[in-house]
Amino acid sequence: MTRRVKIAVIGTGRMGSVHARNIARLIPVAELVAVCDIRLDVAQAVADELGIPRVVEDYHELLADPDIEAVLIASSTPTHAFMIKDAALAGKQIFCEKPLALELTDIDEALDAVEKAGVKLQVGFNRRFDKSYKQIKDIVDSGVIGRPCILRITNRDPDFPNMEFLRASGGIFLDLAIHDFDMIRFQIGEVDEVYATGSVLLEPELNEFGDLDTCVTTLKFKNGVVGAIDNSRKAVYGYDQRLEVFCSNGTAMANNEAETTVVRGGTDGFLSAKPPYFFMQRYAPCYVEEVRQFVECLVEDKPTPTNGADGRAAVVLGYAAWKSYRENRPVKISEIK
Repeated sequence: MTRRVKIAVIGTGRMGSVHARNIARLIPVAELVAVCDIRLDVAQAVADELGIPRVVEDYHELLADPDIEAVLIASSTPTHAFMIKDAALAGKQIFCEKPLALELTDIDEALDAVEKAGVKLQVGFNRRFDKSYKQIKDIVDSGVIGRPCILRITNRDPDFPNMEFLRASGGIFLDLAIHDFDMIRFQIGEVDEVYATGSVLLEPELNEFGDLDTCVTTLKFKNGVVGAIDNSRKAVYGYDQRLEVFCSNGTAMANNEAETTVVRGGTDGFLSAKPPYFFMQRYAPCYVEEVRQFVECLVEDKPTPTNGADGRAAVVLGYAAWKSYRENRPVKISEIK
């Protein structure tokens, strides 16, 4: 019988509670043995819902427990790097939500601790585990539609997060677009140069702290492929998620998934269902699969599908995009130190 990996979840807010439910209900090879949050009442509510026996306020208690093999870090972004270092020092296997940190020095120190400890680290880039995006990669990699030439991604949220979150998020390129920066590397490979432009068109309050709500990033990959990503903080019709890789002998594209497949026709034309409202619905299976594969890597002692280098590379691309926007010029990735 495959052994069950004992996991603790640190941070039981929006993402942490999703991961806790998935581990407890949908990932049989994992055993959720504890949850942790500085808001003890929030953690207790999750534990009561799932029947989790242990609730703590201080994550160090979990790191000191020899029975806990792995931790899933879903706390606020500023805590990720030092929690990774502490977990690595305690010999725990680590799954961490994106981004690893907003400062490259913090990321490098965390990754150095992981390497020295010899533990595994997986970064929560859930979209790599989407069946449609994976199929596009498989089609392009097979060569059946020729050489990739153009990559296009549309990623538009249905509405703004709260302003408190946005002020600490690192901005649109390090929060919203960071998923796209990982996806382009997954689909095509390493980027050589970016040019980013954007505006505040929907929420004037963003001007107070220098963020954007609308942006387009163009990319030149090291293999010559060119790309474009468009992002918006508010698409009134729903969560807009599209991807295409155009190749020399064809194209592979993933369009929006709809809430239902029903189309109603009448004298006023055809009406179809809207896309899912938010990422929790659109990518729900991906959150299960990414953690399932993390646990599988622990049981079978193999590399994680997304690692610390992937987490760092996405942040570097976010930095390059911000630098390009602020300096109004193309930026080589090699400029980001």
